[in-house]
Amino acid sequence: MPELTEADQIRGRKVLDAVGEKAGIGRGDQDWPDFARRFDRHFPDLSRLFHSLYGSRPDFQDQLTSLLLEIARSWKERPADLRTIDVEREGNNDWFQSNRMLGGVCYVDRYAADLEGVRARIPYFKELGLTYLHLMPLFLAPEPHSDGGYAVSSYREINPRLGTMEQLRELAAELRANGISLVVDFIFNHTSDEHEWARKAAQDDPEYSGYYWIFPDRTLPDEFEKNVREIFPDDHPGSFIQMPDGRWVWATFHSFQWDLNYSNPAVFRAMAGEMLFLANQGVDILRMDAVAFIWKQLGTTCENLPEAHTLLQAFNAVCRIGAPSLLFKSEAIVHPDEVALYIDPAECQLSYNPLQMALIWEAMATRNVSLLSQGLERRHNIPPGTAWINYVRSHDDIGWTFSDEDAAELGINGFEHRRFLNSFYVNRFPGSFAHGVPFQDNPRTGDCRISGTTASLCGLEDASIEALERILLAHSVAFSTGGIPLLYLGDEVGQLNDYQYAMEEGHAADSRWVHRPHYPAEQYERRHDPATPEGTIFAGLRKMISVRAATPEMAGTRLVDFNTHNQSVLGYQRPGNGSAILALANFSDKPQDVTAMTLSGFAPDAVNVLSDSPVGFGHGITLTPREYVWLRVRPQA
Repeated sequence: MPELTEADQIRGRKVLDAVGEKAGIGRGDQDWPDFARRFDRHFPDLSRLFHSLYGSRPDFQDQLTSLLLEIARSWKERPADLRTIDVEREGNNDWFQSNRMLGGVCYVDRYAADLEGVRARIPYFKELGLTYLHLMPLFLAPEPHSDGGYAVSSYREINPRLGTMEQLRELAAELRANGISLVVDFIFNHTSDEHEWARKAAQDDPEYSGYYWIFPDRTLPDEFEKNVREIFPDDHPGSFIQMPDGRWVWATFHSFQWDLNYSNPAVFRAMAGEMLFLANQGVDILRMDAVAFIWKQLGTTCENLPEAHTLLQAFNAVCRIGAPSLLFKSEAIVHPDEVALYIDPAECQLSYNPLQMALIWEAMATRNVSLLSQGLERRHNIPPGTAWINYVRSHDDIGWTFSDEDAAELGINGFEHRRFLNSFYVNRFPGSFAHGVPFQDNPRTGDCRISGTTASLCGLEDASIEALERILLAHSVAFSTGGIPLLYLGDEVGQLNDYQYAMEEGHAADSRWVHRPHYPAEQYERRHDPATPEGTIFAGLRKMISVRAATPEMAGTRLVDFNTHNQSVLGYQRPGNGSAILALANFSDKPQDVTAMTLSGFAPDAVNVLSDSPVGFGHGITLTPREYVWLRVRPQA
């Protein structure tokens, strides 16, 4: 960050004093020095970013002042225990890089009925080793048209079926006391059409009509749609839907989700207020939903525009002043080059790793690790102060997000390869083990994504030992490549697809509900029985979790390439102080060798930290089908 000039400091202090006076805070407040220091440091950046977005408006200065007042008032209301965490994490700003970090994600109602049910499961979370809990969208949303909670009607009200905001605050505090950070979704690209803002816009209120992209006729929508792509063709064609009064409103996703208009600074200020409110409830991390779509501009694809990054940086600057311990996690299921652009300490400190996820499944189907190895080599290492969220599957579908250019270098036709993968994972390909379900199958474009739990996609519905090995193999990569590994809760006991999903109201048209089953109580009861599939999976994952937590080389995100010279065996190193962890994983159905020559750069006396057993490299290593090892190695003297 550039040094502040004396003029910046003088101007900042004048603004600070004026804003503090209006907000009812000042130098007499106990924590004023901390707030003033952060304001001095981050106000110039916030002012610059806000000016970049809205500086051409005649009311720019008024808009900025109103935003600063929102920040100051929110800070005044910030609980003392959260201010303490702000200070602690400023002194330990890489806390999320720990090798003890482990994430879990679930829907509150499906996993635990309500927030009190989640609270009752904290002892289990500690048993598993969770330090990070992502509760899927839990805010007020219309039923049945909620898109799993992603159609938000209020960011300050919990869905009454799940509990209250007070219960969320209490849950956050208890999680924090048990070493678990709370993560929630911040759906900031759109709201439900039943949000108060949308209701007023539907009534042609001029202020709130400006919160959305609303047009009187098809003239501009037609112009926009010349360049934008359809996201949910099963729901509606194009990007716009017609309102009852004849106007047209932008709806990138479902017809009941209206896109917010961030070219209007009132929208930025409103959403900054909602963000700070959630931070003050004890939320540690916000999952920033659909970041690629948040800025629109005529004549472009309206995805991944430079202003989208400016918006995220401006929101970050807001939080660095008003809620400095809050982190952002980006959700950008786009081209790998675009995903990487959102990962920055000043933008999104955390990011889902959709490429790694997709390529784990690709390697599982092909028994060839070439694309996955290439992806790790080229696209894994990210800026200091950031981390991947690595996962095998999530609440969402699997899309084949690899780069066609990368694939072509390996002689792979991207379009045809995606068709193969889609066929394989919905069990339409000879010899497939997978039991997936197609999502948003579009015969016109050939586009399709895959739904299914990890266990069903790995073939556990056929009750095979091989399926158990695939489940653990896939997780071994997510758990050892660095960053924060994330489990979709239920996967750790081999939960299968719920083929009755269509019987639930509002779910029939969305196959992703097949992999969002209800809490499998009987399967959890069998998790300690080694004779059961549940016991095998749970024990295997717990071993990885405990070994990872005891292995300092696993901290952070940095990865060093390792070429196994075997297309079926994935290899990479996690560097440490004088040693490294060499991870090897055989994706083949046959034994595979890594030769002594390939391993000759290492001293011959390695240790498999997963089994705490010595491994000699004199004759190379032979991995059994679907075997993975984590070897502590040292350079050859």
